[in-house]
Amino acid sequence: MLDINFLRENPDAVKENIRKKFQDEKIELVDQIIELDKQFRAAKVQADDLRSSQNKLSKQIGMLKAQGKEDEIEKVKAEIAEIPAKLAELEKIEKETESKRTELMMVIPNIIDPSVPIGKDDSENVEVERFGEPAVPDFEVPYHVDIMEKVNGIDIDSARSTSGNGFYYLCGDIAQLQSCILSYARDFMIDKGFTYYIPPFMIRSNVVTGVMSFAEMEGMMYKIEGEDLYLIGTSEHSMIGKFIDTITPEEELPKTLTSYSPCFRKEVGAHGIEERGVYRIHQFEKQEMVVVCKPEESMDWFHKLYSYTVEFFRSLDIPVRTLECCSGDLADLKVKSIDVEAWSPRQKKYFEVGSCSNLGDAQARRLNIKVKGADKKKYFAHTLNNTVVAPPRMLIAFLENNLNEDGSIRIPKALQPYMRKELIKVPEKNK
Repeated sequence: MLDINFLRENPDAVKENIRKKFQDEKIELVDQIIELDKQFRAAKVQADDLRSSQNKLSKQIGMLKAQGKEDEIEKVKAEIAEIPAKLAELEKIEKETESKRTELMMVIPNIIDPSVPIGKDDSENVEVERFGEPAVPDFEVPYHVDIMEKVNGIDIDSARSTSGNGFYYLCGDIAQLQSCILSYARDFMIDKGFTYYIPPFMIRSNVVTGVMSFAEMEGMMYKIEGEDLYLIGTSEHSMIGKFIDTITPEEELPKTLTSYSPCFRKEVGAHGIEERGVYRIHQFEKQEMVVVCKPEESMDWFHKLYSYTVEFFRSLDIPVRTLECCSGDLADLKVKSIDVEAWSPRQKKYFEVGSCSNLGDAQARRLNIKVKGADKKKYFAHTLNNTVVAPPRMLIAFLENNLNEDGSIRIPKALQPYMRKELIKVPEKNK
């Protein structure tokens, strides 16, 4: 959410930012917010004047009593008697205009960083850099579900019976592989100096609306029936929520946190074959990184965070590239975002396995996350988040890039201490 003072003083800049995000239907909201803001401030000034007048008149009664001026006292009392009704009306206007102003402010997109490329959608995202040599083996790479089934590592049919589409059972070596990848990711981030967390997997609605836009919320979150609780779509939600209504001394920043959680998402819409299997599902696990820092440090942290993900994937012999998200592909709260994409030998292209985002002070404003500076002044923190690894998608890249022709799967050196083996073998009956 933008600072109302910024919007009030820079309406043209806010409108131009909306145009850059190709959300022209929101431009008229800026003028509506400015008008509501005028009404709110006018009502507040009048209400404050009335309260001041009420106090002065009350004091005047005491003075008139001392002077024995009973007739004038009655006149003053009559004036005071009229104030509560007028004040109640002004307070009602204040409340209504402030509420409506906030409601509209919540859908105005954050000001994007000047470095963000301008484009309508993800087709106009811009490649930044490649890491590792993308290779295609001289044998056919099967669909990832077929790779898993050959080593008895997945059961989709049973999950469809128990839970419906978008679920699966992982088993045997593949289930162990996922757990080991998460354990390695945890230790990888701890070695980077991050504090490990396992957060709540459900959060209240005020936290949901604090960390994401209404459009994202509607398309992602599962609501717990009859309770003010939602299942998290990523641990970032509860990790940022951890700081709601807090004031952190500046010297304690940055807060660098890495968190594990299961994640739950609606994933609304129909998808093609490459998004079936374990690519786009309703439940998965994830290791996340979150930073709360001073505004002047957030861009430095942004570059550090996505570089950690690149380093993590390269340690597992997976080629990756970074892709700058264009203006039209940025969620409304984001200032800047870079996706990390892994190479798929089967599809002969890269696909998204993680996303790093700088949200500026948008989440901090919504959740009232403040910092106290050395001069005792308070200001809003900046928040960032980035995927270390989300094994369902990462598993696809891992399996395809470490697959042998006979269907066995190589275990990279970094993961061998966790898996306690160098190879996932194909059972004799499946050869």
